[in-house]
Amino acid sequence: MSPRRTVSLVTLGCARNEVDSEELAGRLSAGGWELVDEGTEADVTLVNTCGFIDAAKQDSINTLLEAAENGGRVVAAGCMAERYGSELAEALPEAQVIGFDDYAAITDRLDDVLEGRTLVPHDPRDRRTLLPISPAERGSAQLHIPGHGGFADAAGADGTELPYRAAIPRRRLTGGPVANLKIASGCDRRCTFCAIPAFRGAYISRRPDEIVREAEWLASEGVREVFLVSENSTSYGKDLGDVRALEKLLPRLAGVEGLDRVRVSYLQPAEVRPGLVDVLTGTPGVVPYFDLSFQHASGTLLRRMRRFGDRERFLELLDTVRSRVPEAGARSNFIVGFPGETEAEFEDLVAFLEAARLDAIGVFGYSDEDGTEAREHPNKVPEEVVAERVDRLNRLSEELMAQRAEERVGEEVTVLVETVLEDGAYEGRSEHQAPEVDGSTILYGEGLAAGDLVRATVVQAVGADLVAEQDEEAGEAGDR
Repeated sequence: MSPRRTVSLVTLGCARNEVDSEELAGRLSAGGWELVDEGTEADVTLVNTCGFIDAAKQDSINTLLEAAENGGRVVAAGCMAERYGSELAEALPEAQVIGFDDYAAITDRLDDVLEGRTLVPHDPRDRRTLLPISPAERGSAQLHIPGHGGFADAAGADGTELPYRAAIPRRRLTGGPVANLKIASGCDRRCTFCAIPAFRGAYISRRPDEIVREAEWLASEGVREVFLVSENSTSYGKDLGDVRALEKLLPRLAGVEGLDRVRVSYLQPAEVRPGLVDVLTGTPGVVPYFDLSFQHASGTLLRRMRRFGDRERFLELLDTVRSRVPEAGARSNFIVGFPGETEAEFEDLVAFLEAARLDAIGVFGYSDEDGTEAREHPNKVPEEVVAERVDRLNRLSEELMAQRAEERVGEEVTVLVETVLEDGAYEGRSEHQAPEVDGSTILYGEGLAAGDLVRATVVQAVGADLVAEQDEEAGEAGDR
């Protein structure tokens, strides 16, 4: 028998990283490695880092250092490791560094580390220059797409369909009735503030049949809601030659036996076509939830970001959605202090937020990012002004989110139970609340369990969170 080898897998950053970690976990398990809980002593600690903004980078560094202090060998993977490669390895000798191209051979890489061999860190490169994947390559079995940690369609050498787990080893790390489902990797947009395309690479969609098979497997594992994630979900299918691919995929996923909810993340406002709005607001099982990447609301500033739209167009989009489903959920993130942001442009953003009635709002202060066009932009906003605007917008956002939650008092909602609390209380999410990034709903009822979908009435708002009571006609076990 092979000697026991243990690995602790720590995931930082976004939902896309969480999916990558579960694929790494599946590969490691298949290769004979035993996964142990985070914080447990292990032969190797594998940290899936985030490299999006300065705060995330610092969190990644702190996590790597903490793991090194706890003993055992430490390996850095993920976006920060890919983005900086050899530079990170030199600056942080406590950890060895791997890139996305190592994911397919992760078992071998960790074996090397365990046996005392020093890995040769990669030199960072601009992955936007990757050649497109040909149709022939897309059809091959278990194709690893460099820089994406993903695989193409699952077919054996004789053309027969492989079981999901045989084609894409993924092991769930958290359990529960909700799971992320990656539909694509990379990004083809060229926003001046964003470095993601440079280290994540060009946009590559997964094939619809593969995504559906993964959803079927997740449902068989007890998942009731799938959260579709990518760098830009509205671009899904463009590289497959079908700009309406997402509109076609969503009803297929909603029809998977055992799934009750399909939710989509990260929609580019300029790419939200009327047909997509129709599907998101009119398909049973598809949540009317709009995670819209506005980033700002001033048209002039958005042009400098190399983005499209303005306050009026964004409000028109929200009005269109709410004319179909008044209770639809909407959230977005915003960058404050982008180079050259004038007081008038900032006030344009304030006016938009006051009118938009968003359920969840994220605010980030601009910071220069390596390899981005905006880093070279003149007229940088002084740090103290950025901090003041961030503080003002955060305080306004908390007030506006609380107001929006108050508007939902008296509304009937459907709550997906995720946690059983005490004394007839449960925690879950209504349809307008995405996992982790939005608020939650405390539900009072009887005889419920994680995974139940329960009709309830909102009786109170606590900040952006809701309190609801189970409707009597819903029954003790809720409805699925």
